[in-house]
Amino acid sequence: MRLVLVWLINAASLFALPYIFDSIKVDSFYTALIVALVLSVLNTVLRPLLFLLTLPVTVLTLGLFIFVLNGLMLWFVATFVKGFAIAGFWSAVFGAIVYSLISWAATSLVVGAKRD
Repeated sequence: MRLVLVWLINAASLFALPYIFDSIKVDSFYTALIVALVLSVLNTVLRPLLFLLTLPVTVLTLGLFIFVLNGLMLWFVATFVKGFAIAGFWSAVFGAIVYSLISWAATSLVVGAKRD
């Protein structure tokens, strides 16, 4: 149940991005659900490998390259999901930052802390 709730919160966070950035377009909430699902699968499968490959750059930039990596993942998803478009690289980076902040805040408010 918690996984579905987090998925819905992530989709709502994606659906809110066009209201903040003019360069990001999400056609419908259904599209946001698909993008959230694809992004979560890619973050589970591909992101650890990309993080490991870019570890020297991440250490050199004191962790700031993680934002670039998140933006590239979001931009990559926008290339093959219909109804979701991002105008450029910097829009993807700033969109990924705002998306993660919104989804983190909403998840912590709605779901709360894990119980031991």
